[in-house]
Amino acid sequence: VQIAMAAEPEQAPAAQEAAVHIVYVDRPEDADPEEFHIRTLAPVLGSEEKARGAVLYHYKHAASGFSAKLTTEQVEDLKKQPGVLQVVPSQTVQLHGNEGGHAKTTRTMGLM
Repeated sequence: VQIAMAAEPEQAPAAQEAAVHIVYVDRPEDADPEEFHIRTLAPVLGSEEKARGAVLYHYKHAASGFSAKLTTEQVEDLKKQPGVLQVVPSQTVQLHGNEGGHAKTTRTMGLM
């Protein structure tokens, strides 16, 4: 009796999934916030044009930073950039259940 067993299919290298991250930076006081954010992200993405397209939001008041959709590899490269203080995943959390369907909020975890 012969039993044919299927070999495990070879897995193609998985494309890295990008996720939204919040990037906190130590911006010089005399630097324009948005331009500093773009200059910080550009070396990781390859150009200022790509950086402008990747930034989802600029934080300029309570904290200096930006949010962008980044792969794990990009996050690691970004952490090495001058002026980057912290890179954390953006998360959605529920505060008190979902009565009325609107109790969810977006909050940054690990705010300094």
